[in-house]
Amino acid sequence: MNQGGGTPGEVPPSSVHDLRARRDDSGGRHDWRELVDAVRESGQYTTRSEAESVTRVVLSALGGHVVGDERVDLARALPEEAARVVASQIPATRRLTAAEFVDSVATRIEGATPATARWDVSSVLSVLAERVGDGLVTRILDQLPPGYALLFGRAELAPAE
Repeated sequence: MNQGGGTPGEVPPSSVHDLRARRDDSGGRHDWRELVDAVRESGQYTTRSEAESVTRVVLSALGGHVVGDERVDLARALPEEAARVVASQIPATRRLTAAEFVDSVATRIEGATPATARWDVSSVLSVLAERVGDGLVTRILDQLPPGYALLFGRAELAPAE
């Protein structure tokens, strides 16, 4: 439910202001650095710059596919810089399968293949899942087509027949 007016899935300006108000004097840079460092460790990237680039690309791609309250809550749970990346995306017009999502990320990372893009996506989303909590991740996964759970580092159970 979008309570801030504007486009569905858009983070209302008041929410972005709330994000800033909750940050320490570093403006959230410290939290962003911690997020990138966790991605660097998870993905075993050789440089902080590479981890930061991958984090931005994956969060940008995810931001277009998470809408409504989940998008607002995701932005609120993230460091300010990450929240901006997620919240600034225009909602996607078509829901991508998990494989299509990974392929779309591959097109945004120079030299990436579907296999390396899957690694990149999983590195970022598994760290994201640890930081935002199970409840929000479950709500996000409920919005997305089957197959995304593995990207978030979760088992995906098939429904009983």
